Amino acid sequence: MTWNKERLTYFNDHDDFHIAPFRASGVAGTPTWIWSVVVDGRLFVRAYNGVHSSWYQSAVAQHDGNIVSNGERLNVIFKSEKDPTILDKIDEAYHVKYDPSPYVAPMLSEKTRNATVEVLPK
Repeated sequence: MTWNKERLTYFNDHDDFHIAPFRASGVAGTPTWIWSVVVDGRLFVRAYNGVHSSWYQSAVAQHDGNIVSNGERLNVIFKSEKDPTILDKIDEAYHVKYDPSPYVAPMLSEKTRNATVEVLPK
């Protein structure tokens, strides 16, 4: 399944994205505000603290969870992304959406690139 054009446009144009992967117990974690970007019609996020981030660990272990955006809670699937070509495009998308924030540079580091996750509708 893929996101429809309207949702992708909203994700691309707004910064109100919260992520809540399911924990091992099956309960969704506390929604955490996070930057999101749209690349080639796909939705991506990165863990600022890298692969040791608790939400990242839950997302790649459980593959399921929720996001909250535009006042809606949506069920999603998380998929780790490692393709260098896509990761480069994601870097550029972070520049376009979030410059001149001082947090952009850390979001482009190897630490965060290694913690890139695609978010798919369930």
